[in-house]
Amino acid sequence: MPSPRPSAPGPAQPRPLPSAHAAANLGQPYDIDAAGSLLTVLVWPAGTLAAFGHSHVIASHDLRGTLYLPANPDAASARVEIPVDSLTVDEPSLRADAGPDFAAAVPQEAREGTRRNMLGSAVLDAAEFPVIELDAGGDCAARRQLSGAASAPVCVAVTVRGVTRQLALPLHWQLSGGQLTVSGETALRQSDLGLTPLNAMLGALQVRDEMRVRVRLLAQRAVTAP
Repeated sequence: MPSPRPSAPGPAQPRPLPSAHAAANLGQPYDIDAAGSLLTVLVWPAGTLAAFGHSHVIASHDLRGTLYLPANPDAASARVEIPVDSLTVDEPSLRADAGPDFAAAVPQEAREGTRRNMLGSAVLDAAEFPVIELDAGGDCAARRQLSGAASAPVCVAVTVRGVTRQLALPLHWQLSGGQLTVSGETALRQSDLGLTPLNAMLGALQVRDEMRVRVRLLAQRAVTAP
């Protein structure tokens, strides 16, 4: 990832949360098992000198929070936190699973530089905003049923750098005994989150705005007090 060129973040356009959030966090809680959960973000170089850049796999193994499943699954909700300093860059095993664009090894210096730029004030600003927050609840489209397995777009309020934006993300879930699994994959633009992709050499080498996000949440039924 190239070194950042200082630029002002794009204008914030926060949106109200869906009405389902008024009754969010009701029902049986399921606590996220960080050891069984994973978030990965695939990013690619862009610009006329893209051939000299690297594709990267950003990941977090430290997803925290709770999923809530009431009797009416349409009212299911979730609150998830991602500590920004938990994000890793180019773990070899994750690159091996990410596809041919990520087959080449990335020098340690490039990995460290990418992580430093990502956590710096030009992108995520980890010092000022240490946590990315996800607040999910309600459908963004048709009514869904949570019996065995199902999928539908889910409204997710994503808070990055202190600003909340509402996105519709496709998720698949499965309930088995006391274990709830939620997974999904989608294309997402950095600009959707109010982030400005890094660039260098007057834009000849930059980070592509579009990225690929994959998430798998494993949650265990919480023991509630009688």
